Amino acid sequence: AISGFLVIGSLVLLATKGLNYGVDFRGGAEIQMKFKTAVELEQIRTAKEKKKVSSSSVQSIGDKSQYEFLIKVQADENNINQVTDNITEILNKSFSKEGFEIRKTDIVGPKAGEQLRISGFQAMLYALIGIMIYIGLRFDFKYSPGAIIATMHDVIIILGIFCLTNSEFSLQIVGAILAVIGYSVNDTVVVYDRVRENEEKDNQMNLRDNINAALNQTLTRTTLTSFTTLFVSLAMFFFGGGIIHDFFFAISLGVIVGTYSSIFVAAPITILFDKLKTAA
Repeated sequence: AISGFLVIGSLVLLATKGLNYGVDFRGGAEIQMKFKTAVELEQIRTAKEKKKVSSSSVQSIGDKSQYEFLIKVQADENNINQVTDNITEILNKSFSKEGFEIRKTDIVGPKAGEQLRISGFQAMLYALIGIMIYIGLRFDFKYSPGAIIATMHDVIIILGIFCLTNSEFSLQIVGAILAVIGYSVNDTVVVYDRVRENEEKDNQMNLRDNINAALNQTLTRTTLTSFTTLFVSLAMFFFGGGIIHDFFFAISLGVIVGTYSSIFVAAPITILFDKLKTAA
């Protein structure tokens, strides 16, 4: 019931609100700059807002004492160069006394952004197909649906939370989700491996009791691994700086949801499909 509520809610958010795509996927420019004297993040945002530059964000990079920032601006093919020039002009007028240098300017066209977006979602789809084949070959194809549904469950919920919080969905978030897919499947494979060992010891045990025993036998390992990973991920989320904030937000969500799904989704789905197969 919890999983159904979260998945349906996430799908509704994705269909109605949609993801807040970053410059990577929508097209625009990223300008990285370093100031010579102390400048606060809010000063840059205020200067930008005064000139009514919309659809842009400012992030601090590295240690605060370095005064280095990243400005992301959304633009289309017709005005992408103009928008970049406007940002540079605003900075020159507002921070001429402080002094700064533009270290890097990356421009992504809308068509290239769209292609990156398609490629990102294709990468997730191919990962799921590869996992299904791997689980089927290593164990038995009756285990594949549980692993795939649990992994899709994790991905959909993460995307739904990104919709809900309006967090930026960029290429690095796709990388985080691919890492989460691997993490979630690893937890599921550990349970399935123990199921196979139990089958070899007692082939008379029914699948439900076998999976229940396997979950209990691996629960300590799963809990310790998840808490350790989550501790590191949350440390990076809170103290790693704005540039990796969203990446570790996705990783933290993935560890929590992935651990949950390995126990409460993958195993019951496997039992369900086994019952359907027996009934057929």
